[in-house]
Amino acid sequence: MPKEIKEKTRLHSRNRNRERYDLSALLVVEPELSNYLKPNKYGEDSLDFANPKAVKLLNKALLNHYYGIEYWDFPDTNLCPPIPGRADYIHHVADLLRENNFGNIPTGDRITCFDIGVGANCIYPIIGVTEYNWNFIGSEIDPKSIESTQKIVNSNPSLVGKVEIRLQERSKDIFYGVIADDEMIDICICNPPFHASSEEAEKGSRRKVTNLTKKKVDSPILNFSGNNDELIYDGGEFQFILNMINDIRNYWDKFLWFTTLVSKKSNVKSICKRLEKTGALTIRVIPLETGNKSSQIIAWTYLNNEEQKEWRESRWDEKKTKKA
Repeated sequence: MPKEIKEKTRLHSRNRNRERYDLSALLVVEPELSNYLKPNKYGEDSLDFANPKAVKLLNKALLNHYYGIEYWDFPDTNLCPPIPGRADYIHHVADLLRENNFGNIPTGDRITCFDIGVGANCIYPIIGVTEYNWNFIGSEIDPKSIESTQKIVNSNPSLVGKVEIRLQERSKDIFYGVIADDEMIDICICNPPFHASSEEAEKGSRRKVTNLTKKKVDSPILNFSGNNDELIYDGGEFQFILNMINDIRNYWDKFLWFTTLVSKKSNVKSICKRLEKTGALTIRVIPLETGNKSSQIIAWTYLNNEEQKEWRESRWDEKKTKKA
């Protein structure tokens, strides 16, 4: 069975949002946030996290203040990601690559990360480019989301030339059609749609909004928004990840590491067993703790130790790596 890394109760040590938000600094870059502040039970200013407009403005402010992203916009119907949790994913996969590089995080153009389902917000490439200067390939099945993400890339000089967005024309395929035969990818990331139906999505939203507002809500508004392609997949996240694993068979030697988020811990054991059957040589389960939400990263590779060594020697210049 896979090695399980000791659970952490706080955000990653390199996460820029480990402490409470500096609202005064965020209000400087996004003054409209002031319209969504209200006193908490201690009489301190706090954001109305149940309001999707407030959440989007908060994330825009975080990306501007901490990551230097001056333009970040997309349709309100698309998923608005929580920045600290997305950043944790990137930092943990950086640690994974560090293990292959004598304790140094490989940075810069020699690292290519494939983001499965980059969405309309481009969040993982933004964080990965800002923190580690990696290159990104982002796939997406929705042309409108591609248009939105491409505008974000084009509007921020730090992302230009670092992020390539590709349309996946076959919705059932993950790698086929967007990864060329001669491409080598250091790591892939994936945040799969985790609901199996619209009913399940609404139930989850109702529970989330009730927890935030302490009130029973019959018709919840998603505070992080999200359309059907982003939230719902026939069979839920478990089936999506199984399809991802099945699609890997022609690409196992073109990636150093494959990873995916898993929101339901009950799915982890079955996914790991499937990976073992496909010949994965190393499987890791990395717990994530962000606020009240608990999830996991599953990471795996089909390369043995000697092949991983050859990968590092042929692709990474150790003199340019970053000490963590």
